[in-house]
Amino acid sequence: MYQIPHIDDVRFESASVLAQIYTEKQNQPQHAKPILLKGIELSQQAPYWHCRLLFQLAQLHTSEKDWNAAMGIMGMGADYALSVRSEYTRLLFMLSRGMIGLISKNISCVNEAMTQAGHLIESFSGSPLHKEYLKVFFLVLQVCHYLMAGQVKSVKPVLKQLQQSIQTIAQNHSDDEPVVSNAAEMFQWLPKEHMCILVYLVTVMHSMQAGYMDKAQKYTDKALMQIEKLKFMDNNPLLSSFQLMLLEHIIMCRLIMGNKSIAIQEGLYAMSMNCMEAAEAQFKTALKMTDGGDLINFIKLNLAIVYLRTSRQNELLGLLDAINPETMLTGSHTLKAAAYYVKGLQFFFQANFSDAKRCLRETLKMANAEDLNRLTSCSLVLLGHIFLSLGNAQ
Repeated sequence: MYQIPHIDDVRFESASVLAQIYTEKQNQPQHAKPILLKGIELSQQAPYWHCRLLFQLAQLHTSEKDWNAAMGIMGMGADYALSVRSEYTRLLFMLSRGMIGLISKNISCVNEAMTQAGHLIESFSGSPLHKEYLKVFFLVLQVCHYLMAGQVKSVKPVLKQLQQSIQTIAQNHSDDEPVVSNAAEMFQWLPKEHMCILVYLVTVMHSMQAGYMDKAQKYTDKALMQIEKLKFMDNNPLLSSFQLMLLEHIIMCRLIMGNKSIAIQEGLYAMSMNCMEAAEAQFKTALKMTDGGDLINFIKLNLAIVYLRTSRQNELLGLLDAINPETMLTGSHTLKAAAYYVKGLQFFFQANFSDAKRCLRETLKMANAEDLNRLTSCSLVLLGHIFLSLGNAQ
């Protein structure tokens, strides 16, 4: 009987493509899962396909926000990669597990995955370029972890390491790509061009939090230019996601710097133009559309400022418990510092200058600890108004 060469490759690729069609084109993930599970069961002797189908199933669970299932699949992948002697792919699975933990705010999972992966990357003895790819993945997760916690100062040395790693990768030509002999290692976290844009993006995010607006604009312009070049050759949807995030940041940046004519006329823009009704409507809409804890806290802090500026005491009272810095449920250093600022602003409007100073000094202490320059500036301006109101012009 005639054997078709590489029949297993055809079978597993068919399973992968069919599952992709069910998931992306027909929005029927329930039909994709059994196909992927069967493919995973049958591909134990085909390392490339086994790993690829595991990644695909984990991605499907992630899109459904079934975080535990996704992390479980990544754990299976790491164990399998170890059994086929691929330290590189084992680390890709481990770091992907950490990334899912970061998205789902499962801090214990993030810490466990990052600690273990960090030690293994240090002792990695494979291709030097593979090691740099893993380092970039690891450092991007570290930077995001710090930024999500509002630890802007702590992130600086990690961001510097990340920028050095991406320079090393960017200087390598395609001829220097490692020759892969293990079928389980035919994976790359991101193409290096996409890695460069991602590093620009996290640099912009850091610059925005730290208040370095000129730097944020500079790196946004560089990244957007790079995206436009890549889009001529590569229509990857990830590029559009990067572009959208960069545009969101540059809009915020231009609002803060006063370039309102080139910023969108929504949300914070409406607020900055004293269009308080429009600002309130935007924030309330955002509140209905989000299920993220820290984003809800951020929106409520902005709503509180709107209510303070429009003397809406009843609405403000309804928010006070949720934005109390002493009890706010957040791991973000920045949000907690901002909550003290809003509390200080409330006391200022009540002419309770003693408590206002206490809250603003707490904001300053927290802002200075992590280089939150915008919060520092706002707090100093408000303290200046307080001292002026108390007759202390000096």
